[in-house]
Amino acid sequence: MPSTDPRDLELLMIEKLDGMKTHQWVYLLLRNNLMCGRIEPGIPLTIRGLAQILQVSPMPIREALHRLACEGAVEVKNNRRVIVPSMTSEKFRELCDLRILLETHAAEGALPYIKEQDIEILEQIDARIDDAIESDDVDNISLHNQAFHRRLYQVNPFQISVPLIESLWLQLGPFSRIAISKLEKVYLVDRHAEALDALKNRNLFELRRAIEADIRDGIASINTVEGIHDYFRGVA
Repeated sequence: MPSTDPRDLELLMIEKLDGMKTHQWVYLLLRNNLMCGRIEPGIPLTIRGLAQILQVSPMPIREALHRLACEGAVEVKNNRRVIVPSMTSEKFRELCDLRILLETHAAEGALPYIKEQDIEILEQIDARIDDAIESDDVDNISLHNQAFHRRLYQVNPFQISVPLIESLWLQLGPFSRIAISKLEKVYLVDRHAEALDALKNRNLFELRRAIEADIRDGIASINTVEGIHDYFRGVA
């Protein structure tokens, strides 16, 4: 399979903040694009090609890809090409089961620390998701959804699960994007609204149920997309 022409890869760019090292910026940028599925499964890339796109030397690209490979987000081949790993139905089910297990646990751990200002921030993020859905902004549907969950879980000052959860998001991101981009309507039931109500009422059972339902709705949406399992076999 030929490598991707750098001009054909449209990455979602992020600002390089003052004091940020180049390898940190490259890592965050590539990670962001994997999270929202901009880099599709099975498409080969090269270190040189990515360096050309981002106008940096190969070294920070290599460092970023090494970190992402450790997180299971990409595979670096011997010929220096990198790909988003192909998916199998079995791996997909395992990743989704782990999401439910870890994220309901993380939500439960966050509940005792929730304050009114946290709920207000979560409501603002949820409004951004609605705006992204309305404007058919596939990138931000994914990224704002992840921001909602991340913000909730990080309310717990003692949590250690977010990096594990984000590793799952990285691996599922490309396949979630395929589904979102092909669905005529997403999020028929606003599970985030249910989660917010549970937070306001300090209802642990309803919070766990809302988070699990939110994840299961996403899984169901992916499974209903015609041809999605071709991507699992790596042939699409």
